[in-house]
Amino acid sequence: MAATLEDRLDWAVQQVGTTILGKERAIRLAVSCLLARGHLLIEDLPGMGKTTLAHALACCLGLQYQRIQFTSDLLPADILGAAVYERQRETFVFHPGPIFAQLILADEINRATPKTQSALLEAMEEGQVTIEGETRKLPEPFFVIATQNPAYQIGTFPLPESQLDRFLMRIELGYPDAQAERLLLEGEDRRDVLARLPVCLTPEQLREAQARVAGVHAAPPLLDYVQGLLAFSRQSSLFRGGLSPRAGLALLRAARAWALLHRRGHVLPEDVQAVLPAVVGHRLYPGEEHLEQTSADLVGRLRAAVALPA
Repeated sequence: MAATLEDRLDWAVQQVGTTILGKERAIRLAVSCLLARGHLLIEDLPGMGKTTLAHALACCLGLQYQRIQFTSDLLPADILGAAVYERQRETFVFHPGPIFAQLILADEINRATPKTQSALLEAMEEGQVTIEGETRKLPEPFFVIATQNPAYQIGTFPLPESQLDRFLMRIELGYPDAQAERLLLEGEDRRDVLARLPVCLTPEQLREAQARVAGVHAAPPLLDYVQGLLAFSRQSSLFRGGLSPRAGLALLRAARAWALLHRRGHVLPEDVQAVLPAVVGHRLYPGEEHLEQTSADLVGRLRAAVALPA
């Protein structure tokens, strides 16, 4: 019997899990982010597998992959491309930059200057770039995975809130547990594992899965629950500013994708709670009287304050 779309998605998660050991939840969040047509920010210490996760997703989802190493001297043209005068043709010819791929790894994005960081904004929001007055469409699907080091490390430029908001999710990988780390130490090089990963979905099947996310049903009580989370974030002194309507839409899209990934045609409150930290953690900031609260603390307080639908 032919594999269903759900079977292929499960297979992709399992195959990526052979490279990133012991991190199934993070992998499922990353796949859900892509299914929801969002972009992913991974914040963690160097050496945790951020780059490997991005490469493994590209391999298993059959996506054209480009890695852009962000540095302090990187220019927007290094990302987008530029028109170069060719003497033989006596005209300017556009040379596309690495942004023209289906999956972009913006590695260590916060090591570049704000001007270069902002070069990604139009691409992430509109799926196109405008260069020298001409708008060029980016390939479909188009997905940005950005990694960043903790802000306390030397040579980082914090992402502005407007750019953070362009990322549907922010996740951390963290240290592996003892069993997964032992398997890493005993096993083969991760690059060799990456080279053998099968293509689990074609880009056309991935676009089909993305289209199906919009059809996952969200009942009125579920929408009431999402609105309750948004309302509390706006009214409570815990937060410097509440969640925007775009954050609410992002939360609902991510919950729909999470439900589809778990073979359901409707969203449960548990789906919203599963994606809540990744979707709103980078959009919430503590109020003046609660500056000691971490992002995880704020998300926990928000989740505890709003009752689940009956």
